[in-house]
Amino acid sequence: MKRPLKEDAVTEFKSSFTDSVIESLVAFANTNGGRVFIGLNDKGEPVKGFTIGDETMQKWVNEVKNKTQPSIIPDIKALEFNGSLVGELSVKKIPVKPVSFKGRYYKRINNANHHLSVTEISDLNLQSLQVSWDSYPAQDITFDDLDLIKIESFISKVNTIGRFKLIGKALDSLKKLKLIKGSQITNAAWLLFGKDNIGYNVHLGRLKTPTYIIDDRMLNTSLFETVENVMQYLISQIKVAFEIKGMPTQRTEIFEYPIAALREIILNSLIHRDYMSPVDVQIKIFDNRITFFNPGSLYGGLTLQELKGDNYQAYARNKLIAEAFYLTGDIEKYGSGFLRIRQEISTYPSMKLDFEELPRGFLVTLSYTEQKISTDVANVNENVNENVHENVNEKLSNSQKRIVNAMQLDKWVTIEELSRTIGIAKTNIARNVKKLIEKNIIKRIGPANGGYWEIS
Repeated sequence: MKRPLKEDAVTEFKSSFTDSVIESLVAFANTNGGRVFIGLNDKGEPVKGFTIGDETMQKWVNEVKNKTQPSIIPDIKALEFNGSLVGELSVKKIPVKPVSFKGRYYKRINNANHHLSVTEISDLNLQSLQVSWDSYPAQDITFDDLDLIKIESFISKVNTIGRFKLIGKALDSLKKLKLIKGSQITNAAWLLFGKDNIGYNVHLGRLKTPTYIIDDRMLNTSLFETVENVMQYLISQIKVAFEIKGMPTQRTEIFEYPIAALREIILNSLIHRDYMSPVDVQIKIFDNRITFFNPGSLYGGLTLQELKGDNYQAYARNKLIAEAFYLTGDIEKYGSGFLRIRQEISTYPSMKLDFEELPRGFLVTLSYTEQKISTDVANVNENVNENVHENVNEKLSNSQKRIVNAMQLDKWVTIEELSRTIGIAKTNIARNVKKLIEKNIIKRIGPANGGYWEIS
């Protein structure tokens, strides 16, 4: 046998067989598998006087089997190493999790074993059952607690995108997607279509320093609404330059951050958050960075290192919610979100994407070198026709600007959705939309039902 290099995420050295060996095997089984070499010290050197035989190895296997729940039976063999025999006990990542040892649960991180949290234990159990929390019934929620307008808007968008076809009544469509099971409303249906406060907050803030808060906002609307409301808030807080060029004059907005990347991060935060945690999603906007925190660590054994690559395999913590956003075209496919974020920020040379796991969640940071961005915006502004910019601003009221922003974020947005998002009556929305069309700011493509908006 070649000498093991070092202890790591899948390798452990033990001088003798003790309970700590079983603890490591349990941690490996709950993570990505691994092996324990018995008869080696911490440096990977043979222990003097260590012996091993067939009866010894069988005794070890029986002890592992009897002290784990559900029982794991490791592979075992004796290996020659530098003239000495050592034992190797190995286990694979098992499908039925979590495995416990004396009622305690462990996972493997780098070269150490760590206790699983209550949430992690629950997540592993749900993975083993191939179900997710959002598929369980929402407590004390009935169909009357859902917003029919939101449901019908969702169905219309699904049918327009064409990834799935929904025909019939709203109730039947939700049952077809397993968002309603029998007469039971799932957690997913409540989060997606619930009336009023759904009970899960997104806390937004504009800050100069971690303790100097300029503005803050709390959102607790249904998830599709929350995405749009968060985007509206972010766009209202970040800088934007305007580039005017061409004949006839064309105006291009250049935002401080790539809008598509911001939207992708928000979608990830809402779709993959741990809804069993009481902690809020928190978004903080500083002068040269935005941080996004959502409760829940990486799911399904995904590691930070894997997330930095382009071929990682991700699992949906909330399968029904993820499926709903996929059917509406808001996400493309599972496990490609961070790839798209990196692609979007690649056009911003001074921008940096960071992410890390924290004790109670996952933190994503978009930041930039302030001097470099300021120079970039200044260069863009040299090409801006200030008179045109001022004229455009003079022509549009605040409500009209917000309507245009909403249409830029979602070209399928309806009058009803604009009314809820912006907070003014549908008649006022319709009146402002008519004025925007008359000013050639926007254009309607297609019919009233099923068409979309185009920004001129």
